[in-house]
Amino acid sequence: MRLHRLDITAFGPFGATQSVDFDALSAAGLFLLHGPTGAGKTSVLDAVCYALYGTVPGARQSAQGMTLRSDHAAPGTRTEVTLDLTVAGRRLEITRQPPWERPKLRGKGMTTDKAQSWLREYDAAAGAWKDLSRSHQEIGEEITQLLGMSREQFCQVVLLPQGDFARFLRADAEARGRLLGRLFDTQRFADVEKRLAERRRTTEAQVRDGDAALLADAHRMQQAAGDAMELPELSPGEPGLAETVLGAAAVARATAREQLTVARCRLAAAESAQAAADRALADARELARLQRRFTEAQERARRLEEDAGTHRAVQARMDRARKAEAVAPALELRDAAEAEHRRAAAAEARARALLPHGLADAGAAGLAAAARRAAEELGGLESARRAEQRLSGLLDERAGLDRQERADDDVLAEAESWLDGWDDRRAALQARIDTAQEAATRAEQLAGRREPAQQRLRAARLRDRLTGEADSVAAEERAAHTRVLEAKAHWLDVRERRLNGIAAELAARLTDGEPCAVCGATEHPAPARKDAGHVDRAAEEQALTAYQEAEDAHTRRERQLSTVREELAAATAEAGDTPTAQLTREADELERQYAEARRAASSLHAAHEELRRAEQEHERRTAARQQAQLRAASRAARRDTLDRERAALEAELAQARGGAASVAARAADLQRQAGLLTDAADAARLAEDTAQRLKDADARLADAAFRAGFDTPQAAADALLDDAGHRELQRRLDARHTEEAAVRAILAEADTASAARRPPAALADAEEAAAAAARRLREAASARDAAARRCAELDGLSERATASVRRLAPLREEYDRVARLAALTAGTSADNERRMRLESYVLAARLEQVAAAATARLQRMSSGRYTLVHSDDRTGRGRSGLGLHVVDAWTGRERDTATLSGGETFFASLALALGLADVVTDEAGGVRLDTLFIDEGFGSLDDQTLDEVLDVLDSLRERDRSVGIVSHVPDLRRRIHAQLEVVKGRSGSVLRQRGH
Repeated sequence: MRLHRLDITAFGPFGATQSVDFDALSAAGLFLLHGPTGAGKTSVLDAVCYALYGTVPGARQSAQGMTLRSDHAAPGTRTEVTLDLTVAGRRLEITRQPPWERPKLRGKGMTTDKAQSWLREYDAAAGAWKDLSRSHQEIGEEITQLLGMSREQFCQVVLLPQGDFARFLRADAEARGRLLGRLFDTQRFADVEKRLAERRRTTEAQVRDGDAALLADAHRMQQAAGDAMELPELSPGEPGLAETVLGAAAVARATAREQLTVARCRLAAAESAQAAADRALADARELARLQRRFTEAQERARRLEEDAGTHRAVQARMDRARKAEAVAPALELRDAAEAEHRRAAAAEARARALLPHGLADAGAAGLAAAARRAAEELGGLESARRAEQRLSGLLDERAGLDRQERADDDVLAEAESWLDGWDDRRAALQARIDTAQEAATRAEQLAGRREPAQQRLRAARLRDRLTGEADSVAAEERAAHTRVLEAKAHWLDVRERRLNGIAAELAARLTDGEPCAVCGATEHPAPARKDAGHVDRAAEEQALTAYQEAEDAHTRRERQLSTVREELAAATAEAGDTPTAQLTREADELERQYAEARRAASSLHAAHEELRRAEQEHERRTAARQQAQLRAASRAARRDTLDRERAALEAELAQARGGAASVAARAADLQRQAGLLTDAADAARLAEDTAQRLKDADARLADAAFRAGFDTPQAAADALLDDAGHRELQRRLDARHTEEAAVRAILAEADTASAARRPPAALADAEEAAAAAARRLREAASARDAAARRCAELDGLSERATASVRRLAPLREEYDRVARLAALTAGTSADNERRMRLESYVLAARLEQVAAAATARLQRMSSGRYTLVHSDDRTGRGRSGLGLHVVDAWTGRERDTATLSGGETFFASLALALGLADVVTDEAGGVRLDTLFIDEGFGSLDDQTLDEVLDVLDSLRERDRSVGIVSHVPDLRRRIHAQLEVVKGRSGSVLRQRGH
């Protein structure tokens, strides 16, 4: 991950927009972020973290939303952070705006705008930025996936808070575990510990529940078996519990079966005794029944004799009722005729009461004639009724014409009002179209000038950058050329010195008796000697290599200078000599004019549409006015026709109404009168008919009563019985006959007469003997059933206990296995000698990696004196795993990191932070972290240690990293040339950047 640019607006202490060019700062490898206390150095780092993750680091996490806003910002300026960076080979730009309160656009008061985020990616092929997302969640997930680190890891690895690592060095194992757990995400191992502990508790509870259920079954078996089962005191989890319960159950089952056999024998004897007692009781009951039957029959015969007179009276009443039944049809006919005559007479009276006074006494024929006359007069009014209906329709039509006239008057007035302003309206709309068309033409012209202006501006910026780069590269080329000349001179000097001393090299190879390689002599009386300035072949070759390397470096610098000058010439040719600031203003002005023209041209289509709608409305209004005028002319002619027809109809109806309010009223009166006369005539004829039928019915009734033997019809009517009385008399007669037959049959039975002559039956003694036998049988059956139930219950409980024992066996094995694993991972097992928890074990391995990575830099910072080592010795409550010691090479002893001095603690914590960054980076998938920040702590170092620390930080450039040091130590401003200064003032802080 490499940072390129950061733009901050109204954020923290920065009221106005501030920009940081990280590319320029990173060119030197090391850069310094300094400023007075409270100026806002840390706020720059907060802005980087907020742009990436939407939150700020550490304890400042609560500074969210509107609290991030600068108190120095103008009311209309929105808080915004934009970060340009490269991560995983992708050039991205992230913009975040927290929620903020702003003045309302209309009215007074404040309103709150929601937070917004943008993510863009630079498309190198297209040479432009493309939008990726505006979703907070999607942007957060994308950045976290690309970096491979959470916000906590990023703040710990990239922003390197030195105070945290100093505390880490002095902290106990528990505090170290919390920090490492957040960075390396070892929660899953803690979850494994928790899961195993929960599983152990679950299986332990299941085993205890199983033992408790087994003991409960054992106690139930003991209750069922009574004294036949002995069970010692047991509790869940005791060894041998299952064997003890199963053995006691087997003994109880055998005893219960023996008791069941004895109970069955006793039940068989009781059943035989019960059968004999039941037979004796049945004989006694039969004798008593026959004797009682004979006595009851004699009593019934005596009561029949006493009731003989009543029986004869009932028989006579029944005979008289049977004679009167012959007169009943005539009685019914006479009653029906009388009822019908009363109804007809009442209807006639009601009908005559509704007639006029002159017709109340007329006969049926007179009433019918009057009804016919009223009907004939009603028929003559039919034509007048049709004329009256036509007159009503004519009046409605006349009223409708008046309403239409009023509506058309309104239409004409509205159309005239609208058409009067048509010319001015059309001219205004046409003017809008002409203005928008001119803006569209101007926008097309400006669009053609935008891209050349932008290209020229980019070329000018490249020209400015390459101008400074060309000077720098030229200086480097000149220095390289100087180094080439110096290396060549040194090589020639070394070569000359070697040639001068070549005789000494040859003399060194001479051996007595062997010929000289130059003269061939075998004697060497005075060989040459090496002087103090002698140079051998290796020194010459080393000087030659240095000269060749310097020449290669000079050649590279020349090529680089040539390339830069070519690019500068191309950029100058395109941009000219115009200053970049002027080109920027010209491009911005062109963009502003283009935007204004686009906004003005955007209303062209709307203006065309409005003119088209206005012309359509003009046509509609004109047509409506013409149609209203035509309808007015047509209505005048129709109104005259209706008035003439109305006068003729009113004259005709005045004659037909007579004294009534209308023809319809007159017709209604005649129709009602004809109906009343017809109803009265019908009622009079019906009354005459029913009177004749009543007279005929009286004659037939008198004749029927005489033939039946009654003196008068009333006597026959009195002798009649209704259905209920007839049924009651017949029931009494039938009951008498049935009772007499039953008594005679009982008294004639031989068994009953024989039983009456025997002594009374001893029924009480037989019943007492049978009850005793039944009681003994019930007791024997209860004993047999209890024994059978005991056997069945013991068998069922034994089977369930056996099944429970089988089911508990694998569960107990699982509990033993899980308990061992849970104790092992929790550090409480005897097999875990160092009593390390699983999460601590994993963190210890990570800490060992961090210590190894930190030692490589700590040794350089401390001139080889200190080495960080991981220790798994037991600390606190007998556990171990996260100890951290330092080995002092001067004393050869290992001591706790808490014993380090202030300066030693700083560079030890710095080495630890850098080592931790390497390990976390590797674990995050190897994402390159090309930009790091170190916050404070350098003031505790002496000059020599500070040089060594800066050398270590400078060595990070070997991996193409840049390191930003956040400090206000004055000495660092002299040692580090690339600086970003934060200057605070009353109107807010500002940033000043100085290159290397």
